[in-house]
Amino acid sequence: MPIKIPDDLPASTQLINEGVALILEKKAIRQDIRPMQIALLNLMPTKEATEVQLARLLGGSPLQIELTLLTTGSYTAKNAPEGHLQKFYSTFAQVKDRKFDGLIITGAPVERMDFAAVDYWQELTDILAWTQTNVHSTFTICWGAQAAIYHHRGVGKHELSEKAFGLYRHRVLQKNHPLVRGFDDEFAIPVSRYTAVDAMPDDKDLSLLVESVDGQPCLINDRQYRTTYMFNHIEYDVDTLGLEYRRDQQAGLNTNKPKNYFPNDDIAQNPKSQWRSHAYLLFTNWINLVYQSTPFDINKIGKHWKKIKGR
Repeated sequence: MPIKIPDDLPASTQLINEGVALILEKKAIRQDIRPMQIALLNLMPTKEATEVQLARLLGGSPLQIELTLLTTGSYTAKNAPEGHLQKFYSTFAQVKDRKFDGLIITGAPVERMDFAAVDYWQELTDILAWTQTNVHSTFTICWGAQAAIYHHRGVGKHELSEKAFGLYRHRVLQKNHPLVRGFDDEFAIPVSRYTAVDAMPDDKDLSLLVESVDGQPCLINDRQYRTTYMFNHIEYDVDTLGLEYRRDQQAGLNTNKPKNYFPNDDIAQNPKSQWRSHAYLLFTNWINLVYQSTPFDINKIGKHWKKIKGR
């Protein structure tokens, strides 16, 4: 089934060219089904690229999905194209009375700051609290995951000695968990961050599903708060790390080349995706879990929460 996004969203052209199934708004309203309501809180500076990356992955699901793009009202992004946010995005204040089957919170380039120093931190904590009454399941990425686990669990973060940057090998720890169903035992994931989360609390509702081969947490499922924490960038395009590297070089930053990324460590050679299938699989697994457990009557979300096996 297709994903429903605004008809004239710039991302739609690239998604159509890639063969991602889209559905026009006029056609969607004629279909006698309830599409899954998924919101994307896009905190990344590269708004349009992130829209494409995540809409692409959501479009791999066999279910019809209606995507709502969200931005913060307390902070206006400086890098978004003029008028793009006003035309395609809603603020939290505009949707806070709605219910959503799922919410995705992206990373943000603020990880070296204290959480409380981030301009929109109070609004983000309001959103994270709101997910417990108005969202059935939340999927958080990179800094978004760090922020969520800090808010829900009090787990802090610390700065690394150098930026973790490149393709890092990871291993699946709980092969029977439905979020990682079909995953290879080991696979690569793009990593791009200056910080890492502190030690996880010992809690039966926290399931560490994937970690790096050197023992760093990557994917955690939190059954109590119905939240998935993905600390790395499995959604990235094949060229995203390269673009980040060249951006840092142009800015005069002493960023090392991304590890295990360029063939023969030669920046003149095009990198190859080693994670695309796992990205599709992870989001398809998440969407399927949400679909299997969310109420058909979306207004019932938040009224009668139950801990569901595997959630």
